[in-house]
Amino acid sequence: MSAMQVFRGFHHPGIAPACALTIGNFDGVHRGHQAMLALLHSEARHRGLPSCVMTFEPHPRDFFAAKMGKPELAPARIATLRDKLSELERCGVDQVIVLRFDEALAGLPAQDFISQVLVQGLGARYVLVGDDFCFGARRQGDYRMLDAAGQLQGFDVARMMSYEVHGQRVSSSAVREALVAGDMDTAAALLGRPYSISGHVIHGRKLGRELGFRTLNLRFDHAKSAAMGIYAVRTHGLTDTPLDGVASLGVRPTVEDAGRLLLEVNCLDWPSQLGLDGGYGKLVRVELLKKLRDEARYDGLEALTAAIRQDADNARSFFATHASRSRQTTRDRI
Repeated sequence: MSAMQVFRGFHHPGIAPACALTIGNFDGVHRGHQAMLALLHSEARHRGLPSCVMTFEPHPRDFFAAKMGKPELAPARIATLRDKLSELERCGVDQVIVLRFDEALAGLPAQDFISQVLVQGLGARYVLVGDDFCFGARRQGDYRMLDAAGQLQGFDVARMMSYEVHGQRVSSSAVREALVAGDMDTAAALLGRPYSISGHVIHGRKLGRELGFRTLNLRFDHAKSAAMGIYAVRTHGLTDTPLDGVASLGVRPTVEDAGRLLLEVNCLDWPSQLGLDGGYGKLVRVELLKKLRDEARYDGLEALTAAIRQDADNARSFFATHASRSRQTTRDRI
C-alpha cells in the first residue's frame, strides 16, 4: 500500500484530479470515524478513485472561541495533528487535505464551499458525511443542500448515521468526557484501542534526574488536553519492546506552571542500552492505560519526590494486576 499523502490546502498539483471524499475534524479517529472511513474506502475502490479526507486546523471551535475572546469555549483536544494523521493512514486513507480554518473559510458561503472547494478544488465524485454535518458560513449548508448540489453538479452524496457501542453513540464528545473523567477503559472502547499520544522526546530541565526519576519529555502545541493527570503508561518506540512506566500529563504546577502542556514519562525500568541520553529525538507513542490521580501542587521538591515515588509504586501494582488478568484470560481461552 502506498503512503498516505498530506496536503496543506487544496491548491497543489499533486492532489488527485478526482476523489471520494469525507469531511470532518476527526479528533481521536474513534470507532465511528473508523466505520465511516471503512465505507469511504469501499466506495472509493468501487469507483476507482482515491479516498480523501478533508480536515481542519485549527479546530473550527478553536477559531470561534479565539475570535470571541473566550478560550474556555475551545474543545479539549483528544489528539495532536500528528496522531490524527497517523490513525487516518492506518485506516487506509489515500490523501488528506488539511485546511486552515481562518476568517476566509469561516465566511465562505455554503454554495461557494461546494463549487470552489469540493468540485473545483478536489474534483469530488462521491461525498460521505455524518448525520449532523453542517458547513459554510453560519453553518447554513446541510446534507439536503449538499445532496441537491450533487445532483446538479455530478457527484454522489451519502450520509452515515451515528455509530453505537453498547448502546452509546460514539462521538468525539463522548471520548472527551471519558478522558476528563479518567475512565480510560471507556475511552479505549470508544476508540477501539488504548488512548495514546505520540511525540519527539525533547530536552527538559533535567529536574527528574536530580529527583532520582529520569523522564522523557514530550511537549505539545495545544494547551488544552482532554486527558490530564498522572497515569500508568506503556511507551513504544524506545526499544524493540514496549516499556511500562508512570507519566504526568499537565502543566507542572509545582516546578513551572507555565500553562504549556507537557507529558513527562518515567520508565519504571530504564533500558541500559539507551544510556543516559539515548531517548532524545526519538519519536515515541505513549499509551495512557490507567489514571492514578489528578495533577497537584506540592510544597517543595521533597513532597513532589515522595508523590512521584508513590505514583511509581501504584503503577507497578497496576501492571502486576494487569499482567495477572491477561494470563488468566489466556488460560480461560485455552
